[in-house]
Amino acid sequence: MELKIRKIGITSIGDMGGQVAVRLKACGYEIFTALEGRSKRTIALSAKADVTDCGSVEKLVNTCDVLISVLDPAAAVTKAREVAAGIKATGKKIMFVNGNAVAPRTAQEIDGIIRKAGGYCVDGSILRVTSKGKSELRLYVSGPEASVLTQINDEILKIRVVGEKIGNASALKMCYGAFTKGALALGVELLLASHKLGVAEELAAEFEDTQPEVYKWILGRTVGMAPKAYRYVPEMLEVATTFEDAGMTRRMMEGAADMFEMLARTPLAAESPEESKERGRTGKQIVQALAQGKA
Repeated sequence: MELKIRKIGITSIGDMGGQVAVRLKACGYEIFTALEGRSKRTIALSAKADVTDCGSVEKLVNTCDVLISVLDPAAAVTKAREVAAGIKATGKKIMFVNGNAVAPRTAQEIDGIIRKAGGYCVDGSILRVTSKGKSELRLYVSGPEASVLTQINDEILKIRVVGEKIGNASALKMCYGAFTKGALALGVELLLASHKLGVAEELAAEFEDTQPEVYKWILGRTVGMAPKAYRYVPEMLEVATTFEDAGMTRRMMEGAADMFEMLARTPLAAESPEESKERGRTGKQIVQALAQGKA
């Protein structure tokens, strides 16, 4: 497939979408989004990232060569249907990149929706990682047209092709997320349990003595977790579906989803990521507040 990428749309300029937008602008691409009906926070983040608003999804489709979907995984299929409607209305054969944390099964459903409308679809997953002391955004992509995205060349946003099968990129994200978020759910749960069972100080001392890196990782990831917990719920359920489709149990990830659902109902979760950061709480303080019912 021959496609010269010049204009790129991003469905939602949130935390991750904003970072992707900034890197793509640094590469010289024109970046667009659709702010019709979006929150004040999204509008503010779009302005901060200097992204051009097209208004509606249909106008966004008509404007761009490539559209990257980055949003709550629970809304991934709905957004794909909106984009498909825009493709049908405009006749624009846009490339749609599903960059959401969804199961391979869901990625294949999205692929069918976009291709039936007349567009191209690439399965994608975005990982925010630190390698050798350097922060990177890695966009893993798969599908028949995935190699088109290798035009994007950036020192921080790295494009990695993982085959021509729709679902490969999502499978990688699901397995990675099972650790980064699934293990976090377990870590927070056991720390909360230690408080409720009256052995928090003793457990903390044992972790600091025998598992310092693991303990540091759990507490570090706990900071800023609550405002994103609502998004982790559908992601863990997508991982559960992925594991079930692979012939394994879905129950561990359903437990992680339960944990994040509980956290999503706390006052901490009502804060925006920016507000949470401003509070400057440590992981220990967050766990203690949750255990005491003060969060």
